[in-house]
Amino acid sequence: MATEVKKRPINRLQTMYALRDLMDKQYKDTANAKEEGKPIAWCMAEAFSSPFLNTMDIESVYTENYATHCAATGAATDYVDRSESEGFPSHLCGYAQNCFGYAARLIDDMGGEIPPEAPRGGMPKPDLLIGSCGNSCDARYKWFQALEKYLDAPLWVMETVTPGQREALLPGAYDNNVNFIVNHLKEFVNFLERLYKKKFDYDKFAADIDSTVEMNDLWWEITDKMRMAIPSPMNSRDHFSAMSASLFRTTDPKAVRDLYDNMRDEVQHRIDNGIAGINYEEKYRASFQGLGPWHGLILFDKLAEKGWNFPREGYHPPDPIDLSHIKDPIERLVRYRYQGLERQIDNSFGDEEGAEVKKEIMERGYSKRASVGTDARDYQVDGVILHTALTCRMTSCRTGLTQQLLRDVWKVPSLLVQGDMIDSRLFDLDDFLRKCEAFEETMDYYRDERKKAGMAW
Repeated sequence: MATEVKKRPINRLQTMYALRDLMDKQYKDTANAKEEGKPIAWCMAEAFSSPFLNTMDIESVYTENYATHCAATGAATDYVDRSESEGFPSHLCGYAQNCFGYAARLIDDMGGEIPPEAPRGGMPKPDLLIGSCGNSCDARYKWFQALEKYLDAPLWVMETVTPGQREALLPGAYDNNVNFIVNHLKEFVNFLERLYKKKFDYDKFAADIDSTVEMNDLWWEITDKMRMAIPSPMNSRDHFSAMSASLFRTTDPKAVRDLYDNMRDEVQHRIDNGIAGINYEEKYRASFQGLGPWHGLILFDKLAEKGWNFPREGYHPPDPIDLSHIKDPIERLVRYRYQGLERQIDNSFGDEEGAEVKKEIMERGYSKRASVGTDARDYQVDGVILHTALTCRMTSCRTGLTQQLLRDVWKVPSLLVQGDMIDSRLFDLDDFLRKCEAFEETMDYYRDERKKAGMAW
């Protein structure tokens, strides 16, 4: 008798594998570049540095992205333990702990050679550090400064602007913020030219920006628009595997664009034929918010078996915007990456509702609708998983407020789950799945509540 082959819970996109392979290749290329004597930069996710570094032929790796690989392969536990033994606190950001533990292993144990256990070929010893003080992350500003304990490398800290809702809508505020970032990035160009005694090629930089925008516009179409379809053709598991090529793009945006083009065709085929991102009937549509538990992404497989499909999460590219009239490529990059609250409101809510939201902000200082956004409505989700990462206060401190806003604005329930993005010892998968099973009754209840309120789903 033939043995029945159990189907995979998630209907993985075949085009995702090529994107994942490309990112793996970039780590190997960076290690090879180090052997060839090319400069290497360790970077944080701050949205701006990659095209500048590419223009100057500086290879780059992202410490946060590398930490996700370490977590997924199980290597992070030893690096986190090493970080604590080096004197860093256990409640520090898990990405930073992984980085400190890896740096100690790289420098103190291996004399600058990549440790043999390092996944994806490891991060070679850097010649330059690109830090960040933006996005409210409490480890960012001091994280890369603290790497001086191990690394003798120049440091540049990227400056960004994060105003409150009312301040963001004040007359002239957006242009002032753009000008601040543009001037800061021009100082960054001067820093690179002085450091490497090489002239910055603005034509090469402009071509990189144009390719990056094309790449991200495709990715936006796939992950922000096409996944609204019912059933959703792409699960969060595939999104997390494919997003790195955009979020941590470091070398060849044209190659990534071609791979995203192939993915768009595959996703469109699924939409045309009613094929879901899971191999079960789509019973519940859920959103996963917060940092991914990179060591425990199997949670998406387990929930797919129960008919949960995830069409939405964090980590998304900027909305498409026509900036062809902006001649300065640095300003074009800034206006693309930093589009401002007013444009976000207009894109999410439209003219009439958007005007109401702006009025609320100017009168009260904030708007519930602007704070929670329209994802719950746009993707017709039945519930939201709010991952409280215990070592990331920035993404976790507001989960209680988010839970309340989702209920008040969209009548959508949410489930608070404690865990961590790096330390697998802080996440209990079995406990999480038990809570999700009970949460189904809550999602059913709020479906009825939305119907009573005349909402669209």
